[in-house]
Amino acid sequence: MILAIDVGNSNIVLGGIDNEKIYFTVRLSTDRFKSNDEYAVLIKNLIELNGYDPADMEGSIISTVVPALATTLRLALEKITGKPCMVVGSGLKTGLNILIDNPAQLGSDLVVDAVAAIAEYPKPIVIFDLGTATTLSVVDKKGNYLGGMIMPGVVVGVEAISNRASQLPHIGLDAPKRLVGTNTIDCMKSGAIYGNAAMLDGIVERVTEELGEAPTVVATGGLARVIVPHCRRKIICDDNLMLKGLLIVYNKNKRG
Repeated sequence: MILAIDVGNSNIVLGGIDNEKIYFTVRLSTDRFKSNDEYAVLIKNLIELNGYDPADMEGSIISTVVPALATTLRLALEKITGKPCMVVGSGLKTGLNILIDNPAQLGSDLVVDAVAAIAEYPKPIVIFDLGTATTLSVVDKKGNYLGGMIMPGVVVGVEAISNRASQLPHIGLDAPKRLVGTNTIDCMKSGAIYGNAAMLDGIVERVTEELGEAPTVVATGGLARVIVPHCRRKIICDDNLMLKGLLIVYNKNKRG
C-alpha cells in the first residue's frame, strides 16, 4: 500500500491504495502556513485512526496545485513513513501525450486525472474536476490530451455574489425543491445547482460537436456529487479518480 495525496486549494485528500483497492481516504483543510512537523503529526494521527501504520507504507506520492506546500508535505510524509516521497511534476513519467501549447503549464491534478481516466474508461474522454475551480480536460480517441477549460468553481461563484451583492446572503448547496425559486435563497441555490449542471451539459454538447463523436464523460472532485445528479447527460462520478491516477504514476516511476 502507498499513500497518495491530492492537494487542492481548499482541501487535501489522502488515501491508502494499492493495485487491489483503496483502503481508506481522509480529508483535511489546506493550510499553507502549517509546518512539515505539524502536517506530519496530523497525517500520522489520521492514518492511525484508520487502523494503519505510516511506517508500513511502501512509499508516497503527492499531486499539488499549491506549489508552496509541495516541499512541506514531502518532508512530512518522508518523516512519518521513513521512505522517499514522489511529487508529480517534471522528471516523473506519466505516459500522457500532452498536445497543449506549453505542456509544462498543465497542472499536475489534470495530468493525474487524465492518466487515471485513460486507464479506466473508453476514449475519447471528457473529465470535469469540480473543486475550487471547475476544470475540463479533453482526451481524444488516441489518448492524447488535447486541452480543456478553467471555470469558476461552484462555491467560488456563490461566495462572489454573496460578497459583492449586499442583499444576497451566504447559502448552502442543497438543491431547492423546484427549479424556479420563489424566494431569494432558493433562487440562489437553483442558480448554483442547476446553472452549473446546465453548464456541464452544454459544454459536453459542444465538445462532442468538436470531437465529432460522443465522449465518455467523467466527473470528480469534492462537488461532483452535488452537481452531477442534476445533469441531463450521462456523467460518471468517480470520487477516487485522482488517487487511482497517483497510483499509476507511482508504479511507472518506482525503482526495483
